[in-house]
Amino acid sequence: MGLSLFDTVIRTYQQFLPGAEICLAKGREHFEKDGRDVDSLVQARIHADMLPLHFQIVTLVHMSAGAVTAARTGNFGAPDLTLDFDYAGLEAHVREARESIAALEPGEILALEGSNVTFRAGETTLPFTTEDFFLSFAVPHFYFHVTTAYDILRAAGIPIGKFDYLGNPRTLETK
Repeated sequence: MGLSLFDTVIRTYQQFLPGAEICLAKGREHFEKDGRDVDSLVQARIHADMLPLHFQIVTLVHMSAGAVTAARTGNFGAPDLTLDFDYAGLEAHVREARESIAALEPGEILALEGSNVTFRAGETTLPFTTEDFFLSFAVPHFYFHVTTAYDILRAAGIPIGKFDYLGNPRTLETK
């Protein structure tokens, strides 16, 4: 039996969204223990010309839970940059995405295979099959923004490591 879209995409989200939650929770704990304002992390960035943690979290949710919505509707755009979250709001945003992804059933995703999704942002229009949308666009973006969020937290001195980032790897025991 081959891999399904559920196996390759949804189970990836189910693995890495909890990792993002763990990293954010450890960030909160570390800053609170040090008596620092955790909300100062919301605008933290690795480099002046890179977007802050807020953008990374909003976008990783958009590229996971938002991508599933897009596969259902056939339409996808840029993330909503008007969302305004403090640190607790970013944590809640990831938790809500994890919960919505955790509730998905394989048949729901199987039913989306063979459909089309069109990405539109400004002058850019990219038509995809659902499979190509996830595998060549949404999931690579998701990994990028999960990694960048991790890097921002790590650069801020948060004691997180690779196994925090990895979330719940798919081992023989977790299948």
